Amino acid sequence: MDIQQNVSLSEWTSWKVGGPARFFCQPSHLEEFQQAFEWAQSQNLQKYFLGEGSNVLVSDHGVNGLVVQLGNFKKIESHLEDERLKVVCEAGAPKFEAMRVFLKHRLAPALFLSGLPGNIAGGVYMNAGVSEHRIPREFCEIVDWIEVLRPTGDVERVESKSIQWSYRKSLGWQPGMIYRVGLSWENKPMDDMPKLVREANKMRLSKQPLTQPSCGSVFRNPEGDSSGRLIESCGLKGYTVGGAQVSEKHANFIVNKGHATAKDIESIIGYVKKTVKEQTGFELHEEVIRMG
Repeated sequence: MDIQQNVSLSEWTSWKVGGPARFFCQPSHLEEFQQAFEWAQSQNLQKYFLGEGSNVLVSDHGVNGLVVQLGNFKKIESHLEDERLKVVCEAGAPKFEAMRVFLKHRLAPALFLSGLPGNIAGGVYMNAGVSEHRIPREFCEIVDWIEVLRPTGDVERVESKSIQWSYRKSLGWQPGMIYRVGLSWENKPMDDMPKLVREANKMRLSKQPLTQPSCGSVFRNPEGDSSGRLIESCGLKGYTVGGAQVSEKHANFIVNKGHATAKDIESIIGYVKKTVKEQTGFELHEEVIRMG
């Protein structure tokens, strides 16, 4: 297993910001994952896991620990069983690739997954979801089980019903790292599913700054309203600090206009929260995961 030192993490996150990882590795199979765990524990290092780097903000100072990048774990297998489509994904598999499997069978999770960036493990960790009223609309609705690599090096299966799912959060499966995920949906094809996915992608491209580096939605939607609408109502579209900006296309996105720093983004997050609280009374909460 190759462990590198002082690897810049800016190229491994969708925001394209952040300092170096003190130690960095990309395991290729389960045994290397286990070796990475054992090595980090022997060195008394904190472990961090990085997939496609969406919803992650890495400190400009970097990460003092071992960053395990999941890019080599993208395998997806599927089969029909008991009138359900079963899809088994390794942790680093992009949500987009899982979407393609469901789309091939014309099933509803294709529409749900088409709107989500990042990988499958991140989707479980965040209980990722969409604001549109769809079925399904959150990860908890399609997860059958997960396999967790424990700090001991053992792999343990955790059934979905044993996980404590809530808005943009999943608990009860820790400690450890998500290694594989089993997804499941009733095999009831919808003839118009390809058309619905195409239309949703077209709509998203028109409303979201998908051509600029961002983490996707920065803030959770408060009950009864949307963060994007609240931020826009405060006149914050286009608000800029350094190389970072509240998107002029969608106010719940902060984009890297070029040479942004994590500090720039943190400054915008703080200012947006303060302004929205003062002007509307709503307290915004980030979906962003800090690293370092």
